[in-house]
Amino acid sequence: MTFRLIATGAGRAGLRRAVLPAALLAGLAGAGHAAAPADATGTFLTEDGRARIRMERCGPAEKNLCGYVVWLKVPLNDKGQPRVDFKNPDTKKQARPSLGHQLILGLKPNADARYEGKIYNSEDGKSYDVTIWSEAPGELTVRGCLIAFLCKSQTWNKVSDVLPGQLTGPTNGPGGPRSDAEWLPAKPAATGSTATPAGAAKPAAKPGAAAPKPAAE
Repeated sequence: MTFRLIATGAGRAGLRRAVLPAALLAGLAGAGHAAAPADATGTFLTEDGRARIRMERCGPAEKNLCGYVVWLKVPLNDKGQPRVDFKNPDTKKQARPSLGHQLILGLKPNADARYEGKIYNSEDGKSYDVTIWSEAPGELTVRGCLIAFLCKSQTWNKVSDVLPGQLTGPTNGPGGPRSDAEWLPAKPAATGSTATPAGAAKPAAKPGAAAPKPAAE
């Protein structure tokens, strides 16, 4: 059953005057306090069951979202060898193992409280636009678009168990997946350098040190 509010004459005008300021205030409040995306970290099984993806915060101040393949249902090729990313357009990456590569490429939060950016598909060596968000605990909605009007969504479910062959080590550490070069954590500045900064005064000579001999004429 549908209930419909009907206002006529002065009542309608009064209702309009009351609703418009309220809507305007709500809009201003929303603009100043954009909602943050729901937590999307963890390990998730893809909808087709062929891979498990570890989702982690990454990038400056960990505001981005990165994802890595940590398990493959079929990790070996027809020759019984570990699958590699041979279709990657970057020749330096074509020999890297498919297990452990980065496919979620540093998504950024958008105004709709979702993450958006690029996802890499090793099956064709191409990157596509993707939007990821969570509407229910333990689930991610992943919407990928080949072009603006050709998009498809799927659901990834969070898992907590560990399967044989699954990478469990820390990202970029022993037994873990690997970040693409542009998403590697920044290295701390080197310390303990003995180089004298430009413009700095040189240290005074030690007491008793022999004076330099004058140059021969």
